[in-house]
Amino acid sequence: MRTLLLKFAGPLQSWGTDSDFEIRHTDLYPSKSAVIGLIAGSLGYRRNDDERIQKLNKLDFAVRIDQNGNLLRDYHTAKSYKKSGEVLRTYVTNRYYIEDGAFSIALGHDNNELIEEISYAVQNPYFQTYMGRRALPLNSDFYIGIVDDDVISSLEDLPWQASDWYKKNNNDIDSLTIYADSHLLANKGKHYRKDEVVSFDQKSRTFTYRYESRDKITLIKEEHDAFEALGD
Repeated sequence: MRTLLLKFAGPLQSWGTDSDFEIRHTDLYPSKSAVIGLIAGSLGYRRNDDERIQKLNKLDFAVRIDQNGNLLRDYHTAKSYKKSGEVLRTYVTNRYYIEDGAFSIALGHDNNELIEEISYAVQNPYFQTYMGRRALPLNSDFYIGIVDDDVISSLEDLPWQASDWYKKNNNDIDSLTIYADSHLLANKGKHYRKDEVVSFDQKSRTFTYRYESRDKITLIKEEHDAFEALGD
């Protein structure tokens, strides 16, 4: 198996799996359905290309929380208008974001060619990619690479991807939380998350439930040589 590793980090992200028009929620870590959408867009799939998009659900998926973000609420007022130009109504919207979060994403499959294809596509996307909403572009260092290992082992071996300031302020952290497809974490409790794509079609956007499990993994910290700057 080969696994593609990505990093989502930036001022704002939004990964909603349960929202309506006036309240746009975000989950506290990236959803598999959103990552599938990013991959599908990178590959050039259209929103109504249901069959090919659903095949991407077969990818093994896990996310590691490297840096807990803060929940941010953005308050909006908006107006809708009649054809005559008169105001029809004014309404309030609340949009939620993750502020200053960092997450490691692992996507794996036994089809090595598929992982290579996805790897190339996310680096050369057909459609614009973003972190949950169009106004939130990917960080420049989002691409980590491909490793010859399974999804969970890949995240266990991946060094800490948090910001330097966060590492400095949280030096006592020795483990990180991961969420993964439940079949990847044996003997762990599992819960339902409405996070499996049926269709991205704007006329009939549909998601169903998938099982997800939670675990803790030991944190790998890169050693720092205090005398490195002094030279030989």
